Amino acid sequence: MEYIDGLAVADDGCFLCRCRDGGDDVRDLVLWRGPRVLVVLNRFPYTGGHSLVAPLEHLAAPTDLDDSTLLEMFQMVRDLQRVLEKTIRPQGFNIGMNLGHCAGAGLPDHLHVHVVPRWSGDTNFMPVLGEATVIPVALAKLHAQLRQAAGELNLPWQMP
Repeated sequence: MEYIDGLAVADDGCFLCRCRDGGDDVRDLVLWRGPRVLVVLNRFPYTGGHSLVAPLEHLAAPTDLDDSTLLEMFQMVRDLQRVLEKTIRPQGFNIGMNLGHCAGAGLPDHLHVHVVPRWSGDTNFMPVLGEATVIPVALAKLHAQLRQAAGELNLPWQMP
């Protein structure tokens, strides 16, 4: 809850909009951008490589998206999956959205798709009991590896 409560502290309140508006993409863990969508590593991941795919526009639901943005989002989900497979070789993925606070959305007003790499036996009780998440890789190192893999795969997205 400390994480969720802290998301809307600033006046603009949306870290995805701050990522959209530029600044330091390495610090913000932005992997790449398209004309309508960006991909960013989750700063509070469930597992290593947990990423978010979000429209640049501050929209709350899939029903708010035009067809071009919806298509680009899922092209990026597909390409992110390819990059994660190449880089950290997960055995599976959880890919989905949480819409609204009651559904678990920590940032309910800016739609985003979670792409969560999974491995057999990777679930643990640390987040429940210890308010800690066990992540075996540093975010900055993984960010660099994923961007390199995206370049090697010749993805059509702009990598700042």
